[in-house]
Amino acid sequence: MDRMTSSTAQRRSRKRPEERREEILSAAASIAIDEGLERITLRAVAERLGVRPGLITHYFPAAEDLVVEGFARAAIIERERFFPAQGDALRRLAHLIGYIESGASLPLARLWLNARHLSRFSPALNRTLDEQDLLDRARLTQLIIDGIAAGEFAETDAEAASVRIWIAIDGRGSSVNSAIEEEHPASASFASDVAEWALALPPGTLRRAIPNA
Repeated sequence: MDRMTSSTAQRRSRKRPEERREEILSAAASIAIDEGLERITLRAVAERLGVRPGLITHYFPAAEDLVVEGFARAAIIERERFFPAQGDALRRLAHLIGYIESGASLPLARLWLNARHLSRFSPALNRTLDEQDLLDRARLTQLIIDGIAAGEFAETDAEAASVRIWIAIDGRGSSVNSAIEEEHPASASFASDVAEWALALPPGTLRRAIPNA
């Protein structure tokens, strides 16, 4: 009877392959953000999910594939936090800037620095970095295009404005691992200052539109 009960429980706990793969990638992405890409191992993911390492190997025979896809999943999750689906373009941009300037994006900034370093030794990770970077820029460019069409932003080169804003965002994250905290106000508002300059918005427009600012 016990054997039958155990067998029934195992059948109930089995997940469809696509569900299991998603679960594995979510765990890998969580490890990437919490601890770094170097900590993504078959054993670490298995322990986080409470399964045997052999199950992870079944879906990801090569550990590098799990690292690369784990990074991509983390970038995708964070992109959705960066860019809310609802609201006008100005408020969506303010949400992005607020997310950056509040410090909420620092774990992701650490992950990107980590990934850029490791990509020197992994062509697959380097390609994925480029792909995710282009997706971020495309999302921001479309947001700016929407804002221009709605009359919220001045007529400008949307792609150029997007590049300038991302450079400001990347610059803010470049010192994320520094033990010295930058307290100058110019640093705290750098991303919003650049975004307002790039889009010809009056100074302070974005900070006033940031939720709970």
